[in-house]
Amino acid sequence: MKTFDGYSQYYDLLYRDKNYLAEAEYVVSHIKKYLPHAKQILELGCGTGAHAEHLARLGFAVVGVDMSETMLACAEARKAKLPKDIGSRLTFIRGDVRSVRTGQAYDAVISLFHVMSYQTSNADLKAVFATAADHLSVGGMFLYDYWYGPAVLTQKPEVRVKRLEDDMIKITRIAEPVMHVNENLVDVNYSVFIKEKLTGKMAQLNETHRMRYLFLPELWFLASADIWVDFNSYAWLKSTPLTIEDWSGFAVLMHR
Repeated sequence: MKTFDGYSQYYDLLYRDKNYLAEAEYVVSHIKKYLPHAKQILELGCGTGAHAEHLARLGFAVVGVDMSETMLACAEARKAKLPKDIGSRLTFIRGDVRSVRTGQAYDAVISLFHVMSYQTSNADLKAVFATAADHLSVGGMFLYDYWYGPAVLTQKPEVRVKRLEDDMIKITRIAEPVMHVNENLVDVNYSVFIKEKLTGKMAQLNETHRMRYLFLPELWFLASADIWVDFNSYAWLKSTPLTIEDWSGFAVLMHR
């Protein structure tokens, strides 16, 4: 079995415990607080389309952007299974979140599952902020989550093992982090072992995900204060300020 032959199944299984609905509802609560009539969302880094699906179910038209053709194929397959009135609200396109331009404006731009922390240079982060700004009208919103630096430095990444299975495969994923404290980066080295239950065949996938942990002053600086009128940040899935206990932060910016 080639590792990516069953990638859709592998990815969805690996994150089946992630509450995409609760996360979508959380994002919508922040959008509706400032833009009660918002209807159109651009999602930067849509992956397999799980957040987009729930946002569509909540009444939004969503354009999802991702670099991975495999992820986009999964998103299209997800869309095809939805009721027509829900699926018609979803559009998926291939593009780089740093440079994509869709040619239209949206009420809100979102970027979830720590896509912003995958932007490991200042230039990358500035480019994503520019992408968001270029797709918003005055008063539009950019909402994103990220690794919160003070919590990462306090708690420190550790080795984690995750085991999951369904009727067809078993997956064991080992995550071994390496910190680069002078660069505000963590290399998360993944070893993923996939076993076919029917044949007993094994496959192994090795990946390194380089993540940048971020701090509030640099986020505001890199966003360019002359473009954004307001910046608020919360503990992810909460309405409270960030603390060293909150690995994930959630930022809300308003376009001037």
